[in-house]
Amino acid sequence: MSTKVKLKEVYELKQQYKAFYTGGTVAWSPDGKQFMCQNQGTISIVSIDNLHEPITLGEQQTDSEIVEDVIFTFAISNKGTSIVSAHRSGLLKLWNGETPTVQKMWKTMHQGPISRLVFNPSDSVIASGGTDSTIRLWDPNEQVCLGTVRGCEGMINVIVFHPDEESKTLVAVGDGTKIHAWNYESRKLIKTFEGHFSRVTGVSFSPDRTHIVSSGRDKILILWNFETQQAVKTIPVYESLESVIVLPTGITIGGVKLKQNKVYAACGGEEGVVKVWEMTGAKIVYKQWNSLVAKASEEGGLAITHLFYSESLGRMAIVSADHNILVHECESFDCAHQLSGFSDEILDLILVGKQDRYLAMATNSNDFKVYDVNTMNCQLVKGHTDIVMSLAANDRYLLSSSKDHSIRLWSFSEEPFTIQCVAIGLKHTNTVGCVTLSKHSGSLCASVSQDRCLKTWKIPKKFKEETENELPRLQCSLTELAHEKDINCVCISPNDRLIATGSQDKTAKLWDASDLSVVGVFRGHTRGIWAVRFSPVDQILLTNAADCCIKLWSLEDMTCLKTFEGHDSSVLRVEFLSNGMQLLSAGADGLLKLWSIKTSECLQTLDRHENRIWALCVTRDESVFYSGGSDSQLIQWYDVTDIKRQQQLDQRKETLLQEQELKNLLSERKLLKALRLSLNLDRPLSTLKIVNEVIKTQEQGLDDTVRKLSNDHKERLLKHAIEWNTNSKNCRPAQLALQVLLQETLAGRFQVSELNKHLEASLPYTERHFKRLTEYMKDLKFVEYSLHCMQPHATKMD
Repeated sequence: MSTKVKLKEVYELKQQYKAFYTGGTVAWSPDGKQFMCQNQGTISIVSIDNLHEPITLGEQQTDSEIVEDVIFTFAISNKGTSIVSAHRSGLLKLWNGETPTVQKMWKTMHQGPISRLVFNPSDSVIASGGTDSTIRLWDPNEQVCLGTVRGCEGMINVIVFHPDEESKTLVAVGDGTKIHAWNYESRKLIKTFEGHFSRVTGVSFSPDRTHIVSSGRDKILILWNFETQQAVKTIPVYESLESVIVLPTGITIGGVKLKQNKVYAACGGEEGVVKVWEMTGAKIVYKQWNSLVAKASEEGGLAITHLFYSESLGRMAIVSADHNILVHECESFDCAHQLSGFSDEILDLILVGKQDRYLAMATNSNDFKVYDVNTMNCQLVKGHTDIVMSLAANDRYLLSSSKDHSIRLWSFSEEPFTIQCVAIGLKHTNTVGCVTLSKHSGSLCASVSQDRCLKTWKIPKKFKEETENELPRLQCSLTELAHEKDINCVCISPNDRLIATGSQDKTAKLWDASDLSVVGVFRGHTRGIWAVRFSPVDQILLTNAADCCIKLWSLEDMTCLKTFEGHDSSVLRVEFLSNGMQLLSAGADGLLKLWSIKTSECLQTLDRHENRIWALCVTRDESVFYSGGSDSQLIQWYDVTDIKRQQQLDQRKETLLQEQELKNLLSERKLLKALRLSLNLDRPLSTLKIVNEVIKTQEQGLDDTVRKLSNDHKERLLKHAIEWNTNSKNCRPAQLALQVLLQETLAGRFQVSELNKHLEASLPYTERHFKRLTEYMKDLKFVEYSLHCMQPHATKMD
């Protein structure tokens, strides 16, 4: 039995996922539950377990205020209760870490921006290092400068306090190669460590406090004796290092237990791999094999930018140059959490899994991301060697294409989500711009490329076992030189018999899937076609193009059935909704539009994106859809049609009840009670009848009733009175209401917006009524005078 399809009328924004880390400082809270990340001049606080709503420090500020007072860097206290931030205005602000509000702020005396901030172990001193080569020490409670330390060269890059509070020692490095240590109470330079040949990027104290380990861009690690200032060991690591941390002994890293009385240092740099060195023996005890960080593209480039170790959780966090934060369990070194701080241009979206629980996203990256939509935890999927362009999925597989001229087939399983590449297709000679998977049989996939070829690939029921370093190859069934220019899109029909393609040559073509023979050509667009879609129920093909149009075509005679015009720029993506009765379109103008096919009417326009929308995907029940584009925003929308309809029904029911009550009050002659209800229903005519009745019966209490009205009701009565005032028949009730309301305004009990505008609207009519009444009074006086003069003559006649 067929059920009637409910058409969608209203979608509303449910969640907006923006960037929370765009580069710069990152801090891990002491309890290990949150990360603080620098985000375009603000600080975002992100929970590891739930990324739905990052907290932003100072989010009550406007965009212009944020731009004017950009945050350069920040630091979190060792207890996690306070955050200090350095601003462009030269201010240091101390925030409460639990309720993100500013507690204190004070002016710094640095000449230029502050590059580093650090709390001492007891959180009683804050050190700020600037581009002016000085380090200033602050008391956060009194906001006073305790002293200035000089001696570094260039910008301050590293500041570390000695873990023992009693030693009052501060270690810092500028742009130079020397590591300096001061007593920060006396401000005397007590130690200098010379041994690096390039910029020092990290310094970390050993657990026994007798050694420090330093890393640098000169591709070496050095173990120093802190007392004698001598280099105990210099280890060449053959990669530029960005971060180093000394690990506590006794813990297990990747299955290797760290022995007592030795110094172990974890470091990361341009190779994108974490290595743990036993410093005295100069040997690697653990090298990460499952790295999700891509190696730097050029020598001296960035891959890993920060390393953190949480003793309370026994986990290590890695921050990559492409703004991802990866949390690893130390014991097994398996990745426990992946946080994607910034997605560049979103190129494609696809929902995966039986309940549409996972969202795969292709961005301007060699890896694509898979999000759990319940928590928005991310999983990076590595494999392609160039930017991933397109994604497609069915119940068994996920298919991806890339600029590396290949397509890859992935099998996935849920609970927990795991994904693995099972085959690769390598027959294209240029960027593979779009792929599609058959959903009916699951044995066919198709791809189109900038080499102008359409290829179909056979998906076997079983794949051969993966040989060492080589994946099984997908077998290319058919190849056809399909179009004269780049092919932008491809789609397989619901029954797997037809394939449609759209191209920059302004045409769409229909192909027989069995032999790639041309079934038909669709001509009519005046610019390149961006996407093609088969109707889920009818023999109809949809095309959308850069000419701002969406067209529906008959598959029987290849004629154009309908054209939808409404977008002001290229239409980049369209999806069918409501069993093929509605359309959802996305444009280069950042607008989403909901269309009814039957009436050719645009039912709703959604405007939240700031740039091109490249990607759309709709859940199976069509209650939610996702959109993404050039503005790096992923937006989740949900269908509120039924909710809105119910609200309208409830409102109508409430109105009918109030109307009935109004009639009852009027019939019972309870005029002043009826006045309040009439204003609530916003009925000018009913209100006029009530005021006229009050005047006729000379009922007392109108002033008191108006005084007791709410401000909104008084404003509504004012608008009604101005409306009545335009008709001379109603001038008396209008003037009475205006008089009472103006007295309320003068007494300060009625605040009205745009009072001047209301008075200007009523003055000309009031002057006209006054003039007419004045003439009426003159005529009345003349009649009285005439009668008075005629009175004596009337008595004589009698």
